[in-house]
Amino acid sequence: MEIDLISVEKQIVNRIYGNGRGWSFSKIDFVDIGSSSAVEQGLSRLAKKDTIRRVIPGVYEYPRYSKLLNQNLSPDVDAVAHAIARKNGWNIEISGNAALNLLGLSTQVPGKYVYLSDCRSKTYEIGKQELIFKKSRLKDMGVKMDETAILVQALRALNRKTLTDKERTKVRKYFGEKVGKKILKDARYTTTWVYEEIKRIFVEG
Repeated sequence: MEIDLISVEKQIVNRIYGNGRGWSFSKIDFVDIGSSSAVEQGLSRLAKKDTIRRVIPGVYEYPRYSKLLNQNLSPDVDAVAHAIARKNGWNIEISGNAALNLLGLSTQVPGKYVYLSDCRSKTYEIGKQELIFKKSRLKDMGVKMDETAILVQALRALNRKTLTDKERTKVRKYFGEKVGKKILKDARYTTTWVYEEIKRIFVEG
């Protein structure tokens, strides 16, 4: 039995490391590895070792680390939101203001992150920030990637205001070249003016 638990824990660690720092998760993300009980024990042991950090009951993260500050950084709220959604079987959609905060396009202090949900409304305290799920009818944006959804919602929240060159550079750095190419392909069927701005970011920039 102990050998099985060690094997499960090793497989959990490999998956966590494979997703990289900043990834948030729950036992639902490891259902193929072992029994619910074995996975729960593995996550609990890893938390006690400080390999992972519990964000809220049942949801953990592999903390991002700052060499400059010599400490773990605050949880990635977007990653936590999606972990909660997977855990509960919810479909969620990031709000425009939350998307602007994630991309660094808002000057407001991001104290609240709001996501629309097809399930019940719920609020979580994530460190000093509020993560809010609001029950709402989700819009079909015609995109498949979470990264595309974030960018589309951010641009829509700007209400046709075009980005500055500095802001485009910030967005490109946030997503990276590889993801940027995927976003271009994924966003082809969004609103014309939104897609034109996405092209300016990843093609013309």
